[in-house]
Amino acid sequence: MKATPTESAANDHGTGYGVIVEPGTLRLERVLPGPIERVWSYLAESDKRGQWFAYGDLEPRVGGRIKLTFRNSETSGDEPVPEKYRKYEGMSFDAKITRFEPPRLLAYTWGADPETDSEVIFELTPQGKDVRFVLTHRRLPSRKELLSVAGGWHSHADALVEILNGRAPRNFWSKHLKISAEYERRVPHE
Repeated sequence: MKATPTESAANDHGTGYGVIVEPGTLRLERVLPGPIERVWSYLAESDKRGQWFAYGDLEPRVGGRIKLTFRNSETSGDEPVPEKYRKYEGMSFDAKITRFEPPRLLAYTWGADPETDSEVIFELTPQGKDVRFVLTHRRLPSRKELLSVAGGWHSHADALVEILNGRAPRNFWSKHLKISAEYERRVPHE
């Protein structure tokens, strides 16, 4: 039986797996140690963002550019990059900022064309000393694309949790491969 988005979210409460909230849209949540300005800095500042996701300058305004350069080997310790992901090491692309509301909201295209590309939205909400981190990736055109980003976002969000808790991310690739296989199992076929 196929679960509704609400049922899927309820079933995954606390597991960290993202849920499909509507066709072509993945939502992933974490609770991070605050304050919110600290978490925001890991979204907006290249050197901090690069520790868990991708380096690159950000023009702090709607319509501004954000460059994303991936060096995932830096988040994996001594673990080698699997063959299927080597082509992405050092890959870069420019994206356009679609929403910019520090320190609570950052959104940008996943690619350079805001009309046709998917969009990534980061929402931060204070929860006492912690911060609720909600990542939504929408307008994904296919199950294949959704699966591709689901495992990646999950793995990167887990790396951010480690960093904000004062620990170095470890075993990025082996965790990523297991997580990606689990999304393959969880996400319904079209």
